[in-house]
Amino acid sequence: MNAARPLIRRSAGIPPMLRALLLALAVTAAPTAARPQAPDPDVLARDAMQKLVEKQAREAELKTIEERLAGNAEARAKLEAEIAGIRADRAALNKALLDATARAQAAEQRVSALEQRLSLSQSSEAAIRRSLEGRRGLIAEVLAALQRIGRRPPPAVLVRPEDILEAVRASMLLGAVVPDLRHEIEVLGTDLAELVRLRDGIARERKAISSELEQLAGERQRLASLIEARRTREASATRDAEAQRGQDGELAAKARSLRDFVERMEKEISVANRAAEAARQALEAETREQRQRMAALAFRDPARLSPKIAFAEARGLLPLPVAGSQLRGFGDSDGAGGTTRGISLETRPGALVSAPSDAWVVYAGPFRSFGQLLILNAGGGYYLLLAGMQRIDVALNQFVLAGEPVAVMGETSEAAATIVGSGTGQPVLYIEFRKDGVSVDPAPWWTKPLGEKVRG
Repeated sequence: MNAARPLIRRSAGIPPMLRALLLALAVTAAPTAARPQAPDPDVLARDAMQKLVEKQAREAELKTIEERLAGNAEARAKLEAEIAGIRADRAALNKALLDATARAQAAEQRVSALEQRLSLSQSSEAAIRRSLEGRRGLIAEVLAALQRIGRRPPPAVLVRPEDILEAVRASMLLGAVVPDLRHEIEVLGTDLAELVRLRDGIARERKAISSELEQLAGERQRLASLIEARRTREASATRDAEAQRGQDGELAAKARSLRDFVERMEKEISVANRAAEAARQALEAETREQRQRMAALAFRDPARLSPKIAFAEARGLLPLPVAGSQLRGFGDSDGAGGTTRGISLETRPGALVSAPSDAWVVYAGPFRSFGQLLILNAGGGYYLLLAGMQRIDVALNQFVLAGEPVAVMGETSEAAATIVGSGTGQPVLYIEFRKDGVSVDPAPWWTKPLGEKVRG
C-alpha cells in the first residue's frame, strides 16, 4: 500500500470512477511486484516427462543387458558341460593310452623272453656244432672206412692170415665207434630238430609281436593326438568360459549401474512431479488469490454499472446477506418428506438485508405466505432468491451492488412457519441459488462457513 500512496496523491482532481480504477491497479501491482516469481509448473512437468523418457530408455537398455546375461549364462553352462565332457573323455583316453602302453610293454617282455630262449637255443646249437667239430676227424675216418668197406668187401678169412687180422681190426673199430657215433648222431639230430623248431616259433612270435607293437604304436599315436586335441579344446573352452564370466561381470556391473540410475530417475521423477504439482497448486492458489483480490477490488468500485466478474468466478467471495445463524442447510429435510433447496437463516428483528452479489432485480414483491420475495439475476444463468423479508427497498430492473441494502426483516417471524415449518419467534430469511432453473448449493460462494454465528 505504500507504493500506492504517491499514485493516490497524484490522482487528486481525477473523477471518482477513474480514481477508483487507479486505486485498484495500484493495490494489485504492489503485492505482485513484491511476490517472488513461482516456478512454472509446465516447465517442471516437461522436465519430469523428459526424465520419464530417459528412464524408459534406460529400462529398455537394462532389459537388453539382462537378456544378454541370461544368454551368456546359458552359453557358459554349455561350455562348462563341454569342459566336463572333455575331461571325462580325456580320462577315458588316458586310461586307453595306459592300457596300450601296458600291452606294448607286455609284448616287449614276451619278445625279450623269446630272445632269451633263442639265445639259449643258439648256445645249444653252438655247443652241438663244437662237439661235432671235435669229432669231425673220427667221423671222417669212420666214414672213410665205411666207404672202403662199401667199395671193397671184407676178404675171406680163410685165404690169408693178414686178411683175418685186418678184418678183426675193422670189426673192432666199427664195434667201438658205431654205437657212439649213432648216439651222437641221434642227439645231434634231436638238437638240430629242436633248434629248427625253436627258430621257426621264435620267428613267428617275433613277427606277431612286431605287428602288435606296430598296432600299439599307431594306437598310442592316435590316443596321444586325441588327448592333445581334447586338451587344446578344453583349454579353449576354459578360456571362453573365463571370458564369459568376465563379460558377465561387466554386464552385471553395468546392469547394477543402470538399476541404480533407474531408481535415481524414479526418485527424481517423483520429486519433479511433486514439485510440478506443488507449483501448479501454488499457481492455482496464486491465480485464485489474484482473482479473489481482483473480485474484491471489483466489488469495491461503487461506480460499476454491471458485474465486474462472472458469478461463477465469485466462489468464496460473497458475504452473507444478513447477520444470523443457520437453521437449515441445503439438502436438509424439510419436515414434509422432502429436502430443502436453499438455506434458512434466523435473524434479529428488523435486520438489514443486503444483496449477496452484483445483480439485476427481476422480481420484488409479496409471494404467497413467504412474505416479501426478491429475485436477483446475477448473470450466466444464475438467479438468487431471498424470501421472508418485511420490506423491499429496490425496484424492478434496478442494478444492485454486492453488499448494497435491498430489504429489511420484520419484527416477528411471520413467514417462519412456511420457511422452516414451525415458528421460532425470530424472523427467518430464506436464500436459494438457481442455475438454469436448477437449485444449487450456495455454500461454496460464502466467504465464511455457515453453522456458526455470523456477524454482518
